[in-house]
Amino acid sequence: MDEWRGRERALGDLGVDVVLLSARRWHAGGTEVELRPDPGEAVTGVATLGRHPALFAYDPRPIWRALGERWDVIDLHEEPFALATAEVLLLRMLRGQRAPVVLYTAQNLRKRYPVPFRWLERWALRTASGISACNAEAARIVQEKGFAGRARVIPLGVDLDRFRRAEGQADAPGRTAAATGDDAPIIVGFLGRLVPEKGLGVLLEAAAREPRLHLRIGGSGPMAADLAERAGPGDLAERVELVGPVDPDDVVDFYAGLDAVTMPSLPTPSWTEQFGRVAVEAMACGVPVVSSDAGALPDVVGGAGLVVPAGDAAALADALVEAAGPRGDELRAAGAVRAAECGWDAVGRDYLDLYRSILHEASAAPAPPVEVIVVAYGSTELLRRALEPVAGLPATVVDNSSLPEIARLCDELGVRYLDPGRNGGFAAGVNAALADRLVPGADVLLLNPDAVVSAADVAALQAALRADEDLASVGPVQVDPNGRAARVEWPFPSPGRTWLEALGLGRLADGPRFVIGSVLLLRAEALYQVGGLDERFFLYAEETDWAFRAHRLGWRHAAVPEVRALHVGAGTSSDSARREAHFHASQERYLRKHFGAAGWQWARTGQWLGAMARAIALPGERGLDARRRAALYRLGPVRVEARFPSAPPPRNAAGDDPGDAQSEHAA
Repeated sequence: MDEWRGRERALGDLGVDVVLLSARRWHAGGTEVELRPDPGEAVTGVATLGRHPALFAYDPRPIWRALGERWDVIDLHEEPFALATAEVLLLRMLRGQRAPVVLYTAQNLRKRYPVPFRWLERWALRTASGISACNAEAARIVQEKGFAGRARVIPLGVDLDRFRRAEGQADAPGRTAAATGDDAPIIVGFLGRLVPEKGLGVLLEAAAREPRLHLRIGGSGPMAADLAERAGPGDLAERVELVGPVDPDDVVDFYAGLDAVTMPSLPTPSWTEQFGRVAVEAMACGVPVVSSDAGALPDVVGGAGLVVPAGDAAALADALVEAAGPRGDELRAAGAVRAAECGWDAVGRDYLDLYRSILHEASAAPAPPVEVIVVAYGSTELLRRALEPVAGLPATVVDNSSLPEIARLCDELGVRYLDPGRNGGFAAGVNAALADRLVPGADVLLLNPDAVVSAADVAALQAALRADEDLASVGPVQVDPNGRAARVEWPFPSPGRTWLEALGLGRLADGPRFVIGSVLLLRAEALYQVGGLDERFFLYAEETDWAFRAHRLGWRHAAVPEVRALHVGAGTSSDSARREAHFHASQERYLRKHFGAAGWQWARTGQWLGAMARAIALPGERGLDARRRAALYRLGPVRVEARFPSAPPPRNAAGDDPGDAQSEHAA
């Protein structure tokens, strides 16, 4: 539809050269819609086979020809599990097209699709460099299902030149009446498909409870004939007006005659609201909105309209009276702000920002000062040694131990102190600081309390990071108090590398690498695209997981040999068995997440065989350690970890770092 191409027009106005391939003909809401490009509009109609949104395919010939040209970004506005998505990705692969791909999702129900769609979805999520989602739950779902980065929530667009309150438009009669308590009617509008899940039964019940409510229902669908009958004879029937389908050209006039618009939707096991464009259109036209809490409606309406529990007719009736009267002016003002966020200009800017992030375009502005994040757990004197050299930088200490002495230390040094109120682990602590940035848009230094790096060396790290536009993270060479250097770069764990280690060939492992996290500078643009740390990794492997996700999105990681940091190591933990279990449990989580259950079992077999071979070949304590390792993998590290009576100790309680365990693991 012409109106839905507002995104491409907005991008064009921002200087983006957009070429659109669109279905030549489609069925929308039971009506066949033909593509009618405006004069000079770069739109190519493509024939389609099939009508189901997830089960149709395009004529491959125009797509094949287009994929032979040079593009910066391919934006495939289809769900990851859709057949059309797989078709275009296959053509892209066969054509040798290297441009990064952006996908779209609205699916906010957690569904496990049958084979082969489950496989197609996994492939699409692993191929995508970016994903736009029209609601927050859809974004969370694709991230949980394997998308490496942060799915961007971008609303569906609305034409604010068309949907707006007319100059001099007076309030509808019921608005003043509702405010003064008079019995004048309150005109409530509904526009959409007339089906049970849209909550029309609840709306009729609400009107039956509140005699001031008069309903004006626009749309078509299976319930059209039933609604008049359900209203029954008498007063309610006289207050229900069925206007039938509303022509798109008449929608603004429909809104103009209303005191409030409602979307009382009822979620079902297989359906829920994915956005709520009607709500935004009504807000843009200056009409207060009341919705249920189904699906994405609270995200769209919340704060700019009133949200009531789905199916609660009494709450719906009260909210409609309130929206049309006492809170009308407040809601109209908030609705105008929300509608502006969904205008095509704003949506176009959001998409351009997404495209720039996946192309690793750095800001032209000078890099702001590095922001330091330290996750602490006790060890106040070690923390002091870590903070003093960088106290002049914007710094935050997240105190997982909630100790008053750490709060006093931060106050003394002028460092921000955050107490999350729980020990959620290193990843949760970092994310708490990232959620409340001191310097938005700055590069972030993750610093262990048992590590020391100077402000000058931090500046050198940032210079190295900024010298290569594809670097997501850099770290210094690390030395212990005796000057011995530790290995800081490691190949990403994988089932194949596990077997190399089992054969005693671990040092031959090659390929992309990451840098351990005791002193690690993260690029702002990479953080923006990848997102925060995965809090499922309580202890160890959290930075490995983040780095691998960044790698999948085209970023690299490197050590900076010219910069050195001191890694003290607190050495306060004597429970090596527990530490071993936590490290390998994190490895299991990592391998399951990125290589699936089969990949984990293959790696587990290699670990067990390698440990058994060492147990036979090595004498004394080394052989005993190998037998313990074999037992750990025979039982399963996550299962063994669960046997400990309390939660895992914090990453910093012993001054231990994934690099320490990596060294032990590789040996």
